Amino acid sequence: MKVEQAKEIAEKALQELITALEQGKSEALKSYLGTMAKFHHYSFGNIMLIGSQMPQASRVAGFNAWKKLNRFVKRGEKGIMILAPLVYNRSPKDGAEDEKTIAGFRAVHVFDVTQTEGEPLPELSEVQGDPAEKLDSLKALISKHAIELEYTDEIAPAEGMSKNGKILILPDLSPAHEFSVLTHELAHELLHQKHRERETTRTMRETEAEAVAFVVTSAIGLNTNTAAADYIQLWKGDKDTLCESLHHIQQAATEILSVIGSD
Repeated sequence: MKVEQAKEIAEKALQELITALEQGKSEALKSYLGTMAKFHHYSFGNIMLIGSQMPQASRVAGFNAWKKLNRFVKRGEKGIMILAPLVYNRSPKDGAEDEKTIAGFRAVHVFDVTQTEGEPLPELSEVQGDPAEKLDSLKALISKHAIELEYTDEIAPAEGMSKNGKILILPDLSPAHEFSVLTHELAHELLHQKHRERETTRTMRETEAEAVAFVVTSAIGLNTNTAAADYIQLWKGDKDTLCESLHHIQQAATEILSVIGSD
């Protein structure tokens, strides 16, 4: 595909993405955020405890917390032990408010989502369709850039990761989802070398990578649904974040499309 043609495709797709971001959060994203807010944020020590007992854990909550989400711990499942603080209120002095003090810790048990059953948790939209030979073309482009590609379960619950010339991705993703994740990670490699990583925020980097993925996946005829806008907003990105990076996004998307072509 000619570079000018790829630029035109990128411009049109980016305008669509800007419009989607202007419309605000999708119902799928609102539902997802509402449910995720009910999960606790664990301390580093407890994260280490969870990882040592169940490395593949992704969403953990207590027995009663799962019940509130209409999910129930399966019979015979063994809980994951973490430490919960014992908090008591100290008597106020000179009219001040009660002071909360940690007197110690006690062992409590939580369960991963895989240890429960019941109503499904809400999920974000995913890219759908069939990338066909474009997936192989994308992998060839990754190889051309001397980027190592590895499929591994060890990055779960993340679907993909990239750093210093290496992309890690979960195996067994659908072809469309795999194409989208690979494009996202390739965009990180193309856009966020060390000099730009120091100049950008995580929100900007994730917005740029997902915008590139949106442009490319749309161009080859995949159905992106609200996946890209949802992901960007999940990282606190918005129309303004996207517009700040249009040049970089278009540059990376054009480079990819000029090699693999469009639908």
